[in-house]
Amino acid sequence: MEHYDLIVIGSGPAGRAAAIQAAKLQRRVMVIERNPRMGGVSVHTGTIPSKTLRETVLNLSGWRERSFYGRSYRARQEIKASDLKERLHKTLDHEVDIMEHQFVRNHVESMTGDARFVGLNEIAVDVAGDENCHLTADKFLIATGTHTYRPDYIPFNKTTIVDGDDLLELENIPRSLIVIGAGVIGVEYATMFSALDVRVTLVEPRPTFLDFIDKTLIAEFTQQIRTNGVDIRLGSAVEKVEDKGGFVEISMANGRHVRAEMLLFAAGRMGSTQSLNLDAVGLKTDSRGRFDVNRKTYQTDVPHIYAAGDVIGHPSLASTSLQQGRIAACHALETPTLPESPWFPYGVYSVPEMSTVGMSEEEVNELGIPYEVGVARFSETSRGHIMGLDRGMLKMLVSLKTRRLLGVQIVGEGATELIHIAQAVLNLKGTVDYFVENTFNYPTLAEAYKVAGLDAFNRMPIPEEFKVKPKAAKSNK
Repeated sequence: MEHYDLIVIGSGPAGRAAAIQAAKLQRRVMVIERNPRMGGVSVHTGTIPSKTLRETVLNLSGWRERSFYGRSYRARQEIKASDLKERLHKTLDHEVDIMEHQFVRNHVESMTGDARFVGLNEIAVDVAGDENCHLTADKFLIATGTHTYRPDYIPFNKTTIVDGDDLLELENIPRSLIVIGAGVIGVEYATMFSALDVRVTLVEPRPTFLDFIDKTLIAEFTQQIRTNGVDIRLGSAVEKVEDKGGFVEISMANGRHVRAEMLLFAAGRMGSTQSLNLDAVGLKTDSRGRFDVNRKTYQTDVPHIYAAGDVIGHPSLASTSLQQGRIAACHALETPTLPESPWFPYGVYSVPEMSTVGMSEEEVNELGIPYEVGVARFSETSRGHIMGLDRGMLKMLVSLKTRRLLGVQIVGEGATELIHIAQAVLNLKGTVDYFVENTFNYPTLAEAYKVAGLDAFNRMPIPEEFKVKPKAAKSNK
């Protein structure tokens, strides 16, 4: 029976980062992945596929040029599902190839099969051909990720009623689409298909959506996607979904009905923990199959078993999963490491994209912090005008007492890239004066930081060091 210092179950961002970190520390590590190819949900059905589809849609549709050439402009007159999948598969193959190379280069062992615990330090792996392999380890990391939530009342058929995984294998692009669930995944796909001129209805039972984002940003975003043709239905639950053959029809609690060629159900995900036989080690999960862990070490209630990534819930980002996996491996292998930064960016790869870091205006108000707001519109910057950006904004929150940056929210082209400037200033405890004093490349979208900084600066009390001191009176002696 083979023994390892660390066994990682799952090869998504958390599992990959943990395995490579363990290998860098000269430890023996095994990664077990249930799917035929490494990469987990992030590479095959989640982060990478959805972002690849977004970029393909924007390129083929000519979306970024329409402000110059009109809404009828198309880079390609007819876009087929095969066009989208061609680029998708190339990207996924590249991602898997890079990952496999990293494992080989760092001497990370891997195995394909379903893992389950049979003892506190032992797992059984069901591999192809129904063979059963047993492995032991000092420490374990569960990084199995999540899978789509599929309620019984939705008659999934993989063609006209689909979830996010099925969507990647579409044979045809529908002319109309209903998206149930206005979370990050639902909003991203709804706005992507809208950019392809698909008539999209976005349905969310709650009266609001993406509540972790500043309400000013959501208001701006909502106005933009409605202008782009997305019909948003909030505040009423879906009572029935019917496959009518030629179309799909939903019945809502408020009595309204919506019809479309296709329906995408994107309302939630479940932790992929059901097959791990957690009873063998005394571990429990919540109702959605997720673990409660120590957020500093990522240990579960069983100290030598760790969990990281989407399987522990919020924030469920590929970026934070990478950090969690690395930190968990370091702690498991008793190696000191720097703690996680408290400020990390959120990115929503919708059309337009959104990104935030730090506090929202609602959070600042709840804490009772006196603050000022600075706003910059992309259309007011030279680079924005050159790019044809008639929409997009950057909002900055600044403490009136300390002048420190409290948070930044961006909606528009390049938001997920631009946000890292704010992340650096926030983590380094920078003030609004940084944006006022420093020179930004011109013309760039990053110049919006200076515009927003000056907007806030000009509303704030003048610092003592900036005030003009009166000259001393001359003596008559």
